[in-house]
Amino acid sequence: MPVRVALIVGSLREGAYSRAIGLEMKAIAAPGLELELIEIGDLPLYNPDLETDSPPPAWERFREEVETTQAVLFVTPEYNRSIPGALKNALDVGSRPYGHSIWQGKPAAIVSISPGAIGAFGANHHLRQPLVFLNMPTMQQPEAYIGNVADLLDDDGKLKKDDTRAFLKSFTDAFAAWIDKTKA
Repeated sequence: MPVRVALIVGSLREGAYSRAIGLEMKAIAAPGLELELIEIGDLPLYNPDLETDSPPPAWERFREEVETTQAVLFVTPEYNRSIPGALKNALDVGSRPYGHSIWQGKPAAIVSISPGAIGAFGANHHLRQPLVFLNMPTMQQPEAYIGNVADLLDDDGKLKKDDTRAFLKSFTDAFAAWIDKTKA
C-alpha cells in the first residue's frame, strides 16, 4: 500500500510557483508515495469561538483529509521572511481543538520556493518552528530551497531542467526513507 502524503501548498495564487513545484513533485514522487493536494484557501481564520459542535465545514473537510494521510509535504513561498498567513492558519486549524491535532507524529518535509536567489530560506526555517511544537518529525537533509524558480518552469508550470527534476526526485526518495524511518 502506498504511503498517503498530504501535499500542502502555502501560496493561494492561481499560478503559484509553489503549486507548480508541488504538482511536479506529485508526478515524480518516489515509488510508494501518493501525494494528495489538500487545499487551504477556503479555511476561515482560526477563531476559538467557532470551535463548536459544528465548526466551519471547511475546517472539518481539511481536518478529515489530513487525518487520513500518513505524512505531510509542505511546499511554500516566503512572505516577509516567514510563511504565508494561509499556511499558518492551516497549521492552527489542524492543531485544534486542543488534544485533537491532525498533525501529531506525522513525518514532514519542507520545500521552499522563491523567484529570488535565496530560495525562501526564512520561510523554510520559520515553518520548522511550529512543526516542532506540533510533534512532526521533519526531515533535516536534504534541504530544499528552490531559488530563481521562474527560470525552472515553462509557461505551463512544468519543469524545464532535468537537474531540477533529478533533485526533486532525490528529495522525494529521501522523504520516503524518512517516513519509513520515523513510522511508529
